[in-house]
Amino acid sequence: MTTYTASHAAPRRIAGVLDTVLGHLVEIPAALLVLAEIVVLLTGVTSRYLLHAPLVWSDELASILFLWLAMLGAVVALRRGEHMRMTALVGMASPGVRAFLEVIAIAAPLAFLVLVIGPAVEFAQDEAFITTPALEIPNSWRAAALPVGTALMLLVACLRLVRSANWRLTIAALVLVAVVGGAFYALAPVFRDLGNVNLLIFFVGLVALTVLSGVPIAFSFGLATFGYLALTTSTPLVVVVGRMDEGMSHLILLSVPLFVFLGQLIEMTGMAAAMIAFLASLLGHVRGGLSYVLVGAMYLVSGISGSKAADMAAVAPVLFPEMKARGAKPGDLVALLAATGAQTETIPPSLVLITLGSVTGVSISALFTGGMLPGVVLAVTLCAVVWWRYRGDDLSGVRRANRAEIAKKLVIAVPALALPFVIRAAVVEGIATATEVSTIGIAYAVLAGLLIYRRFEWARLKPMLIDTAALSGAILLIIGAATGMAWALTQSGFSGQLARTMGGLPGGAAMFMAASIVAFIVLGSVLEGIPAIVLFGPLMFPIARQMGIDDVHYSMVVILSMGVGLFAPPFGVGYYSACAVSRIHPDEGMKPIVGYILALIVGLIVVAAVPWISTGFLH
Repeated sequence: MTTYTASHAAPRRIAGVLDTVLGHLVEIPAALLVLAEIVVLLTGVTSRYLLHAPLVWSDELASILFLWLAMLGAVVALRRGEHMRMTALVGMASPGVRAFLEVIAIAAPLAFLVLVIGPAVEFAQDEAFITTPALEIPNSWRAAALPVGTALMLLVACLRLVRSANWRLTIAALVLVAVVGGAFYALAPVFRDLGNVNLLIFFVGLVALTVLSGVPIAFSFGLATFGYLALTTSTPLVVVVGRMDEGMSHLILLSVPLFVFLGQLIEMTGMAAAMIAFLASLLGHVRGGLSYVLVGAMYLVSGISGSKAADMAAVAPVLFPEMKARGAKPGDLVALLAATGAQTETIPPSLVLITLGSVTGVSISALFTGGMLPGVVLAVTLCAVVWWRYRGDDLSGVRRANRAEIAKKLVIAVPALALPFVIRAAVVEGIATATEVSTIGIAYAVLAGLLIYRRFEWARLKPMLIDTAALSGAILLIIGAATGMAWALTQSGFSGQLARTMGGLPGGAAMFMAASIVAFIVLGSVLEGIPAIVLFGPLMFPIARQMGIDDVHYSMVVILSMGVGLFAPPFGVGYYSACAVSRIHPDEGMKPIVGYILALIVGLIVVAAVPWISTGFLH
């Protein structure tokens, strides 16, 4: 039962006011940083390609602003409760247990932030002795983002706890976290004698406990890494902050916020609706036609936005009302939407492709080229299930679009349909890097919205920029925490043991590929896509190379496997995102999605068995 007291009402009210003020103080700079990154990178591309006068400082300035964007975005995400979590088990708990776990999900990050703020300050002070080459300013201007962001997240977490409706639950959660932390600290002498058993305790036991309890994944990784290094090794904790900074500061990751923003732009300007209307005019009269349109639309939109949530939000509201009017069951709609989310994970400029390239060193351009055809293979397997399910549909009341209508819709859709090709051509022709190309896409979408579609809602720009910063901060904090965790695993010797174990599997490359598929389906369902890639990509790719497996081929298999896990219930969080976007209860899609998941697995096996599907266009 919720408990309110007069003595607690005043602190809650003050905390609410402080939270609102803090929201404005953080959200507006975060939005401006997204805008600044777009301007800086677009200026760099224009100056280098059109004026033949490269700006030597543009990448450096973009890198400095990027770390601030990542940390302030993480603050916004924490304030909004938008950090990635695994909530399947939390959702099944009783209301009382669920309420307690929701408070734990704030108290555990608070413990991590308390642990990290000291080393973050020390790291920023150390960076003052380094001068940036182009701008010639102390690197502490950039590194200061880490302690400032950590302090702001600490403040946000404290305010959220004060605002909690039930103070007894809050105290109980804080006490539990403090007792567990104290117990781990007291057992430090024991841990030091356990050797690699500590890997199981911290990186399996503690991570599993926190992730399954609904603690945001970034903070679960961070707690396990800091706990392991502080209690079982003599490694200075400032080193871990350095590894986190390194993980979050890859310049290629700068395309994450820019592609997220681009995804929102194509929805706002009507470009996504134009593409879908054209596809519907082509296939709307066929049995299951709008389901084929859904598969095709997700393929096209994924090629632009790079964000699965943005993809689904652009497609579902346009198609679902008409599909329901034609008799499609809500459960089947959400099942197919989730399945297309997994199908399109390899289509450029997927955020997962960009992340994988940044942590494994595989060419982003090669990944962009290799990702197109695997998506087509999985689309074919999904369409086979659609054909089977809708083969008996009665379409007597559906009118077929004539050629004039199709031609008109094609003319309207051409600027939108051209965008994926503009993006790909800019990378392949060397006009822009994979990081910079997103700014060309943004400029194209803005011009198309203003001049062609005559639809540009200026009032939506600010919330779109803030949303972009929040999602980017959540993703980048995970990448930073996972990079620190992967480094700790490497230092422990685990990566060498894993390589020997996987390399010694009977059956050679084929068995290794099969084991990788199973492993990444499981990891994708528990950790979500990007954390799984960052954590295990650097460990698995060297083994694949030793086995003679092409980097791009292995990348496609890994990403599609992870996508199947990410969008498969009951644990896959992507499935619940599809339910949220389409406003359909998760229970309704559980049965229909089984057929689609099986179709995806068949397609995945085909991609794994035929390397040419991934590498054919590279040679």
